[in-house]
Amino acid sequence: MARFILVVALSLFAITGANVALAEDLTIAAASDLNFAFREIVAEYERTTGNNVRLVFGSSGNFYAQIQQGAPFDLYFSADIGYPKKLIDEGLAVPNSLYQYATGRIVLWVPKESSLDVTKGIDALLDPAIKKIAIANPKHAPYGRAAVSAMEHFKLYDRVKDKFVLGENISQTAQFVQSGAADIGIIALSLALAPTVQAAGSYWLISQEAHPSIDQGVAIIKASKNQDGGRKFLDLLQAPTTKTIMKRYGFVLPGESATGQ
Repeated sequence: MARFILVVALSLFAITGANVALAEDLTIAAASDLNFAFREIVAEYERTTGNNVRLVFGSSGNFYAQIQQGAPFDLYFSADIGYPKKLIDEGLAVPNSLYQYATGRIVLWVPKESSLDVTKGIDALLDPAIKKIAIANPKHAPYGRAAVSAMEHFKLYDRVKDKFVLGENISQTAQFVQSGAADIGIIALSLALAPTVQAAGSYWLISQEAHPSIDQGVAIIKASKNQDGGRKFLDLLQAPTTKTIMKRYGFVLPGESATGQ
């Protein structure tokens, strides 16, 4: 009888322990420009906490709509801080969790084998050889809106808009150019600096003065069952090693100035 009770107790402990471990895991909705940087940061979080992270990358606007519909995310990293602010106003995100974690940059990007010369700057978009220009969909992707603003700033938008191929998010936009579905694209600097992408192409940095600042924000989702884990992840973002990773991918951190205008 005692052995039976011990077996039952151990079984209950194993089930409870599994549930606790599951509850401590995180599901993070992250803007696609974070694809490479966050894979490194998440690896560090998992190593130090022993908890798993499920990263879901996509467009900030689409995530905003999904969270409104009850999508089970714990943290929401948006490429536009306006979206998490709206979630707080709607009572769907934790107010004191909101902060700006970075500012993004945009670049013109072409594959290595391209004959296009991006050192010409934004005027490279006027090359008659270009049939398709990839940008993120400006309806729900902040990087797409920045791309449109930059082209309007340089008075090129009306001359090239008929050539646009719209990516669902900034990662898909980069893939369009890499795959040959577009000749040139306006993508996130953070993607252009990823080792595999950097080896496959070249870029020209678009001045921040040519478009509204891409201020990126994060918030903990109020319905999250692991808000403590979310705060631990946000704490990790303040660590010097994490900041180094973000800067290596071209992000401008709060309180710091951009380089390479």
